[in-house]
Amino acid sequence: MIGLTGGIASGKSTVSARLAALGAAILDADSIGHRVIAPGGAAYGPVVAAFGPEIVAADGTIDRKQLGAKVFADPAALQRLNALSHPLMAREME
Repeated sequence: MIGLTGGIASGKSTVSARLAALGAAILDADSIGHRVIAPGGAAYGPVVAAFGPEIVAADGTIDRKQLGAKVFADPAALQRLNALSHPLMAREME
């Protein structure tokens, strides 16, 4: 098992793609996180309820920039988002 971490634009996707091409199974936490907060995802309703309808874009998806502006400016809000989404992500990863 290999854990791959890094900052934005550090090459994680490139390395993951190369590993997948070599036959590695890839578990992408970012993709799973996006799925759980997508419309119909397990965390969508709780996240919208916690952070307000203004985080919902015109197409019904969560506007990640709006949500990010709220949670990255407030450590307690980030902790709340993580508490809502991380257990659901872990369940899906299993």
